[in-house]
This record gives sequence, structure tokens and C-alpha cells, in this order.
Amino acid sequence: MHIKEFQKMIRNIYYHRDSKRGAEKTFLWLVEEVGELAEGLRKGDIDSLEEEFADVFAWLVSLANILEIDLEEAVLKKYSNKCPYCRKNPCECEEEV
Repeated sequence: MHIKEFQKMIRNIYYHRDSKRGAEKTFLWLVEEVGELAEGLRKGDIDSLEEEFADVFAWLVSLANILEIDLEEAVLKKYSNKCPYCRKNPCECEEEV
């Protein structure tokens, strides 16, 4: 499945609710899910992590739907098989520790 297909699927399932909630409240849900992902990382719970990664991605896509952003297009535009900063693949940017 491509990102575009997933985004359309989420739109079909949730857009009627997401659009009523709006971007700001949807963003808050996304942040909450990121917090749950952080908790899963802290606990090292692999089953929980899979679920939380899926939730974070779904909420990110919902937010993009509300804002009429084609997430697949945006990702490909910025990353297009190379680092957006050094323009290399693999990335050769100096890593900040």
C-alpha cells in the first residue's frame, strides 16, 4: 500500500469526524499518540510499539487530510531518494550528538 492509498482509506473512514474536530484538536490527538509511543519505547514493549506507530501515522494522515495536504507528494518532494540537506544518499551530514 502506498501512502496515498492509506491517506485515502483514512479519509474515507474518518474525515467526517476529523473535519468537525478541526486541525488543532486533531493535532492534540496526534501529540497524545506520540506520548503513548514514547511510553512504549521506554517500556520496550514491542507489541505496544507496533500499535502506537500505526496510531501516530493514522493521526498524522488525518491531520494532513484536514489541511488538504497530499502526504505522499509532500514526502517525495522533500526526500526524493536523498537527504534534503546534504543531497546525498546515504546522508553525509555531520551528526549532532
